[in-house]
Amino acid sequence: LTFALSLDRILNGLTRPFFGWISDYLGRENTMFIAFGIEALGIFALSVFGRDPVYFVLLSGLVFFGWGEIYSLFPSICGDTFGTRYATTNAGLLYTAKGTAALLVPLSNVLADKTGGWHVVFYVAATMNLIAALMALGVLKPLRRRMRNMQQASA
Repeated sequence: LTFALSLDRILNGLTRPFFGWISDYLGRENTMFIAFGIEALGIFALSVFGRDPVYFVLLSGLVFFGWGEIYSLFPSICGDTFGTRYATTNAGLLYTAKGTAALLVPLSNVLADKTGGWHVVFYVAATMNLIAALMALGVLKPLRRRMRNMQQASA
């Protein structure tokens, strides 16, 4: 467990510049699609193979690798989409939403108690990541395009 936690911290730190670099080449939404997809795959695989200590270490590292992207992508996409005028306020709102999502953790405990294990919780988390990946392409990408067109038209 100690090794897994250490590896998680290292991979979570490495992912921030990595996904920033990837997004400079592939675009923010495409990179979010990849990162959220990695998270979904990792969480699902952790539910299936996580009892094995080696798989637990590797897969939890993969999940934490995916999670670190928010620190490079979210502020960037927020500024790209809405401009720099209120970038700090918007970034603050993003991080408040992230913190507020932590309030769902007690619901996870209730779900685990009701279903007799954590598998359903993992499946829900993996599904939510998959939905986020699809929304990055299907919702966020068109929104950014529309906002960019509006900004160019008003300039």
